[in-house]
Amino acid sequence: MTDSPPRTVSLIGPGIVVAATGVGAGDLVATLVAGARFGHVLLWAAILGTVLKIALAEGVGRFTLTSGRTMFEGWSDLPGPRVGRLNWAGAYFGLYAVVWGFVYGAAAMTASALPLTALFPFLDLKTWGMLMGVLGLGLVMIGGYGLFEKIMAGLVGVMFVTVVGLAVLVAPDVPRLLTGLWPTLPGGSGFYVLGLIGGVGGTITMAAYGYWLAAKGWRGAAFVRTMRIDNRLAYGVTGLFVVAMLVVGAELLHASGTALQSGDRGLLDLAEVLEDRFNRPIAVAFLVGFWATAFSSLIGVWQGVSLMFADFAAHVSGRLEGAAKGSGSPAFRAYALWLTFPPMALLFMDRPFALIVAYGVLGSLFMPFLAGTLIWLLNSGRTPAEWRSGPVSNGLLIVSALLFALLAGREIVGLI
Repeated sequence: MTDSPPRTVSLIGPGIVVAATGVGAGDLVATLVAGARFGHVLLWAAILGTVLKIALAEGVGRFTLTSGRTMFEGWSDLPGPRVGRLNWAGAYFGLYAVVWGFVYGAAAMTASALPLTALFPFLDLKTWGMLMGVLGLGLVMIGGYGLFEKIMAGLVGVMFVTVVGLAVLVAPDVPRLLTGLWPTLPGGSGFYVLGLIGGVGGTITMAAYGYWLAAKGWRGAAFVRTMRIDNRLAYGVTGLFVVAMLVVGAELLHASGTALQSGDRGLLDLAEVLEDRFNRPIAVAFLVGFWATAFSSLIGVWQGVSLMFADFAAHVSGRLEGAAKGSGSPAFRAYALWLTFPPMALLFMDRPFALIVAYGVLGSLFMPFLAGTLIWLLNSGRTPAEWRSGPVSNGLLIVSALLFALLAGREIVGLI
């Protein structure tokens, strides 16, 4: 454990872990499509999304450091109906973790396999997906947080070189890019604005930030300043990724009217465009960055959500001692296995409709749940008075809660 805050804050810390985990291949595609359709005019939405995620992650970190409690412990104290040791919030998290994890496991393995299948077609998509799942499982099982953070740092480095380098390569029109700082809503852009704001930097893994702070050894109110710097640096880098992909979409695809496939496969379309526009090495470099983006999300979830599930399992069992929690606990290993092997069945079949609906509903509700519960926790006696939220923090959290509730409603209506 670190006894006192470091004098300087490294660019690599728990913040970059949570931010990189939250930026998946699908988020990059959504940003690319927004740039391809509307050029630079939605830059402001990407920046607003970054600011809101900074506020949410700061709230998670501040609650954890100043209360000495995990997010799940905070949720367990919320008023409302209880079933045994669980209240409504704990029950929601448990259901969410099981259903969401099952479907997400398949999605993460597929996203990590797509660029590898394009680069090394001697294995098919399913085989590469299973290999990525097993690799992620091995990395979180055999190594502690230190190894995990180093791997994430390496993946972020690859992402930075490829994604930001690509934005530089397409030679952005900087004056025209800056016009996108003024909030504008072109016709038909509402869907994309919501997606840009909501898709920057994570969902459930934002709640894992506090667990990674503890794993790093940052504990107590003395680390709040360190955490805030770490958080802002991390989401600044994430925001740069998003802006870079918006630039690529605007400069490379907007003028030509090139359309991409939906979902992660849209990045394969972009690799083909890059090969036609530049050369094969540029396309290969981009596919490597695509893989780094997808795999960083995979191992971040395998590690972070497993830590949260271990906390949940300890509360359900009533065994709250340290051995029942953390990366060495049976529940941590069980959930990491749950993320890896059962979802492989989905790689071989069409996903059951009912399961997809449950996954979509539970997933869309998590961000308004996180924002709403943070407002409660950070303005109540569960947080020391001197560390409760002020007007700026409350304002950003309220905007986040309303925005993500709107996104949830849109998602649920779309599913139904």
